Amino acid sequence: MQPLSELPRTVATGLRAIFCDIDDTLTTRGRLGAAAYEALWRLREAGLPVVPVTGRPAGWADPIARLWPVAGVVAENGAVAFWLDERGTMCRWYARSPKEMKADQARLLETAFRLVREHPPCRIAADQPFRISDVAIDFAEEVGPLGLDVADKLRERFLEVGAQAKVSSIHVNAWFGEFDKGTACERFARERLGLALDDGRAAYVGDSPNDEPLFARFALSFGVANIARFAGRLAREPTYVAAHDGGEGFREIADRLLALRAAPPAGPATRAKRSPAGRRRAAP
Repeated sequence: MQPLSELPRTVATGLRAIFCDIDDTLTTRGRLGAAAYEALWRLREAGLPVVPVTGRPAGWADPIARLWPVAGVVAENGAVAFWLDERGTMCRWYARSPKEMKADQARLLETAFRLVREHPPCRIAADQPFRISDVAIDFAEEVGPLGLDVADKLRERFLEVGAQAKVSSIHVNAWFGEFDKGTACERFARERLGLALDDGRAAYVGDSPNDEPLFARFALSFGVANIARFAGRLAREPTYVAAHDGGEGFREIADRLLALRAAPPAGPATRAKRSPAGRRRAAP
């Protein structure tokens, strides 16, 4: 990971969209602060659409897509995406049929309830009633925070029953299906924004192991400073890292991008041109 100060202007000016995590990336200690929310507006006004990509439930994605200055929302680690079309109508797509996802979720909840009995004081996440595909066990939001060793044990148990499982900064999320944040971002970028993830025109900002598929898929990625908590646990790390945690780190990244995009190109600002009279003059 390189310091954010080393981000070159050419990379910033080539950017066309930003995807980002929510918990502990846009938020700080569970709250969306004024600095991060204002950064979303400034990015939007500068022509850089932002797409939050979260493990939070589908039930949260609808109001975020309606009320925040964003181009859409990917929720439940890639299970569903929400966005407003040009007429302001809410649109969505699902990685699998909602009926199949709910049936698999019911089976997985049996495992989740067993695990929280085995690992007190973990508990089913408070936002579970608003989920349609996955289950979430809380180890650091309204309990603890407990150690990452506990989160790793929960994740391993979900893997043993054939589920996918990821550790975020607050939850262990598990689901059935061949999708994740990475596959959902590829689809949203292609279908909604006309972009690929591997050419530097789209970037990702995150903070935890469940963002690792995005750090691997995006040619350009950023971490907020609290990603240091997971040092040594990520096979793929972000390209650049901010000096501040959470929402302040996101604001720092936005500031750097916008400043570089507004700056004049480096090097001589003029070049000599020959006038019709044969004299050399500076280019206007």
